Amino acid sequence: MSRKVNDSVALDPPAADCNRHRLSRRKVLRGAGVTMALPWFESIRVWGDEPSATVSAGSEPPVRMAVLFAGNGFHGREWWAEGTGSDMKLGKVLAPLGPHREKLLFIRGLYNEEARKGNIHSSQTGNMLSGAALASGGKIRSGTSLDQVVAQQIGHQTKVPSLVLGCEKSIASVHREYSMLYSSHISWSSPTTPTPLELYPALAFDRLFKDDTATKSSKLIVDGVLEDAKRLRGKISYFDRTKLDEYLNSVREVEGRIQRAGQERRLQGWKPTITEPNIPRPPAGLPQDIDEHMRLMCDILVLAFQTDTTRVCTLKLNNDHSSLRFPHIGVDSMIHHLLSHSDTDDWLKVNQFFLEQMAYIASKLDAIQEGERTALDNSMIMICSSMMVGGHDNSQLPVAIVGRGGDQLKTGRTLNYLEKPNRKMASLYLRMMDMMGVRLDEFGDSNERLVEV
Repeated sequence: MSRKVNDSVALDPPAADCNRHRLSRRKVLRGAGVTMALPWFESIRVWGDEPSATVSAGSEPPVRMAVLFAGNGFHGREWWAEGTGSDMKLGKVLAPLGPHREKLLFIRGLYNEEARKGNIHSSQTGNMLSGAALASGGKIRSGTSLDQVVAQQIGHQTKVPSLVLGCEKSIASVHREYSMLYSSHISWSSPTTPTPLELYPALAFDRLFKDDTATKSSKLIVDGVLEDAKRLRGKISYFDRTKLDEYLNSVREVEGRIQRAGQERRLQGWKPTITEPNIPRPPAGLPQDIDEHMRLMCDILVLAFQTDTTRVCTLKLNNDHSSLRFPHIGVDSMIHHLLSHSDTDDWLKVNQFFLEQMAYIASKLDAIQEGERTALDNSMIMICSSMMVGGHDNSQLPVAIVGRGGDQLKTGRTLNYLEKPNRKMASLYLRMMDMMGVRLDEFGDSNERLVEV
């Protein structure tokens, strides 16, 4: 049944439907205070489907959706793509996605009309994933975002309805009549509530696998489920045993890196005025090395999708009006926001660093086989920003999607909507929601889908 989502009415709770996937019917590994969902196996129905005439072994993996957000736009002359398939040519910003060009959809010309009204970072970001009108004067009102609309409808099928990850702390102030919370959040659970942002990789990791995130233990999570895993090995095929070992090793490796990252003491995002700290060391758990921080969040996103712990994720790589610095790539002269107001080589390096995170996620997912397709084939990973370039031009927005959405998304293409009557981002969102099994009559400022996607 189609329904409407606007800025004042929340979706009805999903009906109890026997055809829905239920967590209680899915195969998991259990240990003391730990629950780990399993990846797709050929010899076990993992996702909860009943056998059918078309599915004799295993089951159909679900479709996942992730949104990566990079604040302040991109390099104006190097954000482009043309051609099709393996012959697609990419601008330098998108170069890291070269290996995935056959699974890439590049979209030009879309925008959010309501975001054109303030011409400042907050007013351009607050409705990035909703297209809703924003309240000004320091008040906070946007619209429920794409990811949370989907999570409200299908989130009950997984342990975690949605993951909302970030790599830069929120800004609590007002800039030119607009709350800076708009610049700091792309995920909104309701028009007045930004979804809590998880900045700590360790806590995000715990949320995926621990039954009680307050439980403290020096024991690695994988160690807690080894007995259950040993019993499972005797019930699955040789191919699946190899996959199980690879999966457990990847979880162990990420968890170990998180523990090490929490011990780092370098600070980024601001320039200290003294050479020695004059405050106590920050609490362990939040990596201050931005490249390690982003990479850990990317790994957590992949694990979450691989295990079907969630099917919806947003990863805010930085704030709009960001203060991050990037010494690891030799760019330490200016913060991200100031760099964005130029088309320098340093700005291009930072752009490529962000796209490398998307390429890393795509490569990891594409290496995970799920029947005849890969996890990337069963996913949609979109990267976007609230402006095309750092000069606040949001007359069109940068949008690229990698992954095939369960073979529903036609990739290896470029689409140009600049001269077309329907240029609404919300029209793209309606189409993406369709692919996630959530069909609405209208969303944000649109009641029309982008049928070409």
